[in-house]
Amino acid sequence: MDILDTGIDVPEVVNLVFFKVVRSKTKFWQMLGRGTRLCPDLFGPGKDKENFFLFDYCGNLEFFSQNPATTDGSVADSLSKRLFKARVEMVGELDRQSTVGDKTPAWNGLLDRREPETDAEVRQAAAKRLHTEVTAMSTENVLIRPKRQWVEKYSRPEAWAYLGGESQSELAHEVAGLPSDLDPESEEAKRFDRLLLNLQLALLKHEPAFERLKGQVIEIAGLLEEKAAIPSVNAQMPLIQEIQSEAWWENVTLPMLESVRRRLRDLVKLIDKRKRKPVYTDFEDLMTDGILVELPGFAAEGSFEKFLAKVRSFLRAHQDHIAIHKLRMNKPLTATDLEELERMLSASGIGSEKMLARAKRESQGLGPFVRSLVGLEREAAKAALGGFLDGHAWSAQQIEFLNLVVNHLTQNGIMDAALLYESPFTDVIPQGPEGLFSPGEVDELVAVLDKVKAATRAA
Repeated sequence: MDILDTGIDVPEVVNLVFFKVVRSKTKFWQMLGRGTRLCPDLFGPGKDKENFFLFDYCGNLEFFSQNPATTDGSVADSLSKRLFKARVEMVGELDRQSTVGDKTPAWNGLLDRREPETDAEVRQAAAKRLHTEVTAMSTENVLIRPKRQWVEKYSRPEAWAYLGGESQSELAHEVAGLPSDLDPESEEAKRFDRLLLNLQLALLKHEPAFERLKGQVIEIAGLLEEKAAIPSVNAQMPLIQEIQSEAWWENVTLPMLESVRRRLRDLVKLIDKRKRKPVYTDFEDLMTDGILVELPGFAAEGSFEKFLAKVRSFLRAHQDHIAIHKLRMNKPLTATDLEELERMLSASGIGSEKMLARAKRESQGLGPFVRSLVGLEREAAKAALGGFLDGHAWSAQQIEFLNLVVNHLTQNGIMDAALLYESPFTDVIPQGPEGLFSPGEVDELVAVLDKVKAATRAA
């Protein structure tokens, strides 16, 4: 399906995936063009779309750009893994600040019967939750077996008496994210847990992120207040309303935030989906360092490619100029026409004389250069092939091949005969024109292409 080749304009596209082999240069650039559409304010007021990402699974970039360097992607941590690491960080931070008093784990069930009332109890509750998750990891699981030494180590309650830097690193890098046999919880509850854990950490570390996270909790409380008709929500209404007052936040403590987490975590799923944005904002993409891949048409300011783009835009804005009109209609040029073209381009200030000289040299003249940028009118391209087409009863495959020639001339203005042996022409017939036409017909077709190019030079 070639639905994204052309004719589709979705400016919001920022991720373009190649999941098919493309060997047509025209198709390749048409597909890339889906990502180059400008989109103002895409990422917020004043934050316009400035780039897009290309994921190529079929080697198309290598085929068209001489095998550029690539980079492996990365997978973001799962929500459960991020929750585990956040709890480890909070326990470690409390231990570092030595605000929790007795560091011996209290696995006596007291914390299961009531909410924590001190920082020490918040610490022990978080440590017990982590210990429970680790003990639910089966060492027979093939994913856990390579990490068995750490799972067994942290299955012992005494390992949680104090979490220093080494213990935190082991838990974060070796244990976090391993599958556990605990009963699954809703995504909404886990996201709310992480929001409150981040808020507790921000409070502990006196981070500026506290105000932003606090605002998210207040907004969620406001949305829950709209659900007062639900008995389970109404039962927590005094707390929901208190959270929305500044007085409640003046002397907020870890136990107070822990109480909010426990009492509201199972209610956030009742918020209308269209109003859950605050719950889903706490994530970020993990990207490796970028690698520069130079692609024609995406060059920096001041480059030759940028010069070509500016000249093309300038010429298309002056299509009524007599010389440009002649080039588009495949009419003979005079020396005066070419002199006027060069004067006009020099006066435009688009590029330096050095760049214009390079363009003329690489295109074998000013006329071919300008024609390659403005193309041919389709009717003029058809007329150029008129003598070749007349008097023949071509097959459907031959007509398809010749239509490709017309398309190329319309877009590029001139055509080297060597291109007849490349894609997309070889997509029609692998042998090129010899597979469809007699040797005399091939010579005649090549002569037509040469004549079209010759019309770009002064008579």
